[in-house]
Amino acid sequence: MSKAATIKKNNLDGYELDETRRQDLDQLIEVCRAHIDHIDEEALIRAFKLCYVSHEGMTRASGEPYYFHPLEVAKIVAREINIDDVSVVASLLHDTVEDTEVTLEDIKDLFGEQVALIIDGVTKITGVFESRDTKQAETFMKLLLSMAKDIRVVLIKFADRLHNMRTIQHLKREKRVKIASETKELYAPLAHRFGLFRIKNELEDLCFKTLDPTSYKFVARKLREKKEDRVRFIHEFMTPIENELKKLNFKFEIKGRPKHIFSIYRKMQRQQKPFEEIYDLFAIRIILEDPHTKEDCWRVYSIITDWYTPIPERFRDFISVPKANGYQSLHTTVITNKGRKVEVQIRTQRMNDIAEKGLAAHWKYKEGSKKGSETLDKFVSWVREVLDNPRPDAATDFVKDFQLNLYKDEIYVFTPTGEIRTLPTGATPIDFAFEIHSEIGERAMAAKVNGKMVPLRQKLKNGDQVDIITGNKINLNPDWIDDVATHKAKSRIRQFIKQKQRKVAEEGKELWEKRAERGKIEISDQELTKFAKRFKYESTQELFYDIGSGAFDVNELFKEVKKFKSTGRINSEDQQETSPIDEEVIQEKYRNAAREMGDGKALIINGELSNVKYNYANCCNPIPGDDVIGFISRSGSIKIHRTLCNNAQHLLKTESERIVDVSWAKNIDTQFLGAVKVIGGDRVGMINDITDVLSKSLETNMKSINVNSDSGMFEGIITVYVDGISHLNKIMKRLEKVEGVKNVLRYE
Repeated sequence: MSKAATIKKNNLDGYELDETRRQDLDQLIEVCRAHIDHIDEEALIRAFKLCYVSHEGMTRASGEPYYFHPLEVAKIVAREINIDDVSVVASLLHDTVEDTEVTLEDIKDLFGEQVALIIDGVTKITGVFESRDTKQAETFMKLLLSMAKDIRVVLIKFADRLHNMRTIQHLKREKRVKIASETKELYAPLAHRFGLFRIKNELEDLCFKTLDPTSYKFVARKLREKKEDRVRFIHEFMTPIENELKKLNFKFEIKGRPKHIFSIYRKMQRQQKPFEEIYDLFAIRIILEDPHTKEDCWRVYSIITDWYTPIPERFRDFISVPKANGYQSLHTTVITNKGRKVEVQIRTQRMNDIAEKGLAAHWKYKEGSKKGSETLDKFVSWVREVLDNPRPDAATDFVKDFQLNLYKDEIYVFTPTGEIRTLPTGATPIDFAFEIHSEIGERAMAAKVNGKMVPLRQKLKNGDQVDIITGNKINLNPDWIDDVATHKAKSRIRQFIKQKQRKVAEEGKELWEKRAERGKIEISDQELTKFAKRFKYESTQELFYDIGSGAFDVNELFKEVKKFKSTGRINSEDQQETSPIDEEVIQEKYRNAAREMGDGKALIINGELSNVKYNYANCCNPIPGDDVIGFISRSGSIKIHRTLCNNAQHLLKTESERIVDVSWAKNIDTQFLGAVKVIGGDRVGMINDITDVLSKSLETNMKSINVNSDSGMFEGIITVYVDGISHLNKIMKRLEKVEGVKNVLRYE
């Protein structure tokens, strides 16, 4: 035993806490008494004392004494997870072995083998959680092995991360972004898998607040503004139901919580709707107190549907068929007499505990109920069975069965030598080839998956082992563009397509020049551009490409040019001020234009204006006011992404060492490209009104407008020059006031 630990052991019982520390301890004990059935107060007192004296003199980034952190973690474990007092003791001491002179043997001597085992597990898995670069199956086996021995290991780790996220504002921005991204990608999904929905929701909101503070504040402000209306509506909606339940002597609690901020924002993005058009912002929850049963839940459902009209397709019975993590509840959506849709959830108190605390609640209930422990025991038994499997491919199956299912948007595949590579769902051997190396992707001829020859376009599955067969020459196929899922593969194939298109366009131009020379006609490049527009081409390059590929007859162009030479007019009756929307074409043009714009001294890199070369990512086109982050490219320049951009999130996960802290300068003397999507009823003069608002009312220069109308509806994508996010928001608010406009969104 270390000298420091010996002193602590001999003096713990007699060690007197000062008034401040005594108050901290009393608060913890009160929380434990309120949320845990049986507590060993003597063990808690000794654990608190050891926590304090072990970390004495240490401080956190906030300047607070370090012991505040394990104390708050212990409170979270008691209040949010509330399994038992052993978990609270282990939480108080979870950093001692790693950060102080206290050893695991000291913990065992002072608090017993169970607490020591949990702390050992927390210490061991820290490295796994800290970096997702570690993707080997054996590492995850260690993680699950710790969890299988005692699931409280992972639950304490959740509490530890939750408190770190609650206090993340004290860290440097670079570290904040890295930790928030790691939490969003690993902790939140894992908490969801464990059924810890309350913790999962808070983690997602805290990550959102860190990664995109502007959007977070917007949604939070909107929720606050609507709070009084929400409370009043819930009261009106539930009054008749409450009266009926009281008549039948039901014991119940009603909650009308809004959905968490990140889920609302995600719904706005997914549905491309403003906040005001997201109607299911909250769910009313009716919780039946013990000893009510699942049969009583059905009786409550019957009462609700007597008063309000249910929407059959929105009904979900998770009581008869629980979710995999044990979640049980009745879900229904009903319509009020004013036409408003309301989601209602009905469950017992026990079901609610499991819904909010997941496997932690199963642990709590398992002593008194066989059913209460079924999910937990089954889960832990499964983990142990996998770990004990002596087969050589056990590690592969282990990752395949557990970890890979955690990230629903990712798959993990193996190289012939057993290395794990992460790919997006829907990836093919082509993506895998480019993931290994660009040259392998370019020269890929065939693929073997799990030892069998397969088409290069076949979608890969979790756990596949992939071997790429290459040739000596470039074998890229333009048709692959629709079969690949990774940015790297798509980018190279697009580059190849453009190279091929340029070659064909050069051949087309040569055909035209020969035809013009033979017909003794001369025409300027500017005039030829007008003819390209006449035939609905964006440029002469596109026109020449179709001539070179045979899609457009060079003689037709010759006839129109000859008419022009004799009349002096270009037939433009089919030429439109706007063109139909082609999302892919618009995106490509928007990105190219954004890439070409100069910005002067727009960014501060690592705290100062820098001469380092940087450019803006085409995938998200950030503008001043967006929360941004920089990544050092292989060439040494810096690529600027919006923080929540999918590509930025991927880089944060895989190459976090390339991150640099960037922020916008205060005075930026240039403009940026922004784009908005406008949706509304089609009417005569709509385009004129929109352009008038931009040019006259807002004095904003417009680069392009692309519109489409169908069945009386109008949809337009407008690209404008803006000073920053506030300018773009001003444009959006003003366009919303144009007659007939229903919705205005930032176009991404």
